[in-house]
Amino acid sequence: MLNFAILGAGSIARVMATTINKMNSSGNNIVKLAAVASRSLDKSKQFASEFNIEKAYGSYDELYNDPSIDLVYIATPHNFHYEQCKSCLQHKKNVLCEKPFTVNAKQAKELLDLAAEKKLFITEGIWTRYQPMRRIIDEEIKSGIIGHPMMVTANLGYNMTRKERLLKPELAGGALLDVGIYALNFANMVLGDPDEVDSSCIKNASGVDMSNSVTFTYKDTAKMAVLCSSALCVSDRFGMIHGSEGFIMVENINNPQSLKVFDKAYNLIKEIKAPEQLTGFEYEVEESAKAIKIGEIQCSSMPHEKILYMMNLMDSIRAQMGIKYPFE
Repeated sequence: MLNFAILGAGSIARVMATTINKMNSSGNNIVKLAAVASRSLDKSKQFASEFNIEKAYGSYDELYNDPSIDLVYIATPHNFHYEQCKSCLQHKKNVLCEKPFTVNAKQAKELLDLAAEKKLFITEGIWTRYQPMRRIIDEEIKSGIIGHPMMVTANLGYNMTRKERLLKPELAGGALLDVGIYALNFANMVLGDPDEVDSSCIKNASGVDMSNSVTFTYKDTAKMAVLCSSALCVSDRFGMIHGSEGFIMVENINNPQSLKVFDKAYNLIKEIKAPEQLTGFEYEVEESAKAIKIGEIQCSSMPHEKILYMMNLMDSIRAQMGIKYPFE
């Protein structure tokens, strides 16, 4: 069983701690909650007490220097991911980093190269890449039930105007890195890498994107994807896969709960519910732990090549939208 540590003690860290405890309660003892680190010792102690974690650290350095830790989950705001992942790797820690992996491709490549050099595992925890629904969606498409998939539409939006980290460029804010990443990954998982990418956005006074639209085009196959994300409004979160003989509706691209298949006469012909899950995070934990145990440095569900591709993709989109962070 791997000793698992959580770096950060915010809301996403709480979901991961809940996940590990539920995994252990169900008999899936692949990792053990061994430590939590925060910049506040009181916060760490409270977190550790709530989730029955052995060690509580009041600094990240204490966690980096704990030789007993096998795998660290990075659960901090986007702008800290690079430096914290790098510190973990430099201290011989395997890493599961919450999405987005970093804020740009340059940072991502440096981390991936460092992990390869040190023969350590690192991956991006974008949970939709690891969940069973990804395989289920792929199988339905490959079955030919909707003919040839020709167009994807997807959207993800929440009213997040009170979240400071989303509003400021110095915190790597904006809708793209926070929620747009799910729409981009959804389309990429269905249609693959596009030939052309076009984007536009609405910015706030600080210059970060609050709503955006991205279009993928695939020249040789006449396929396309239209993807929207927003930090200003609540969206339906649907992912639609339009085929020559029908279409598939995926409920909630942020954590797919079901898919419905319709024929070309708009009749519902099939519905599949997502397998029951603990929180949805357990799949990335399981795959990460299994990869580490067999000496792999990446996950098959989100290989390093794909992490770097998606970061380059978002860099190109931000460049089109005229968004640059002050620390870049």
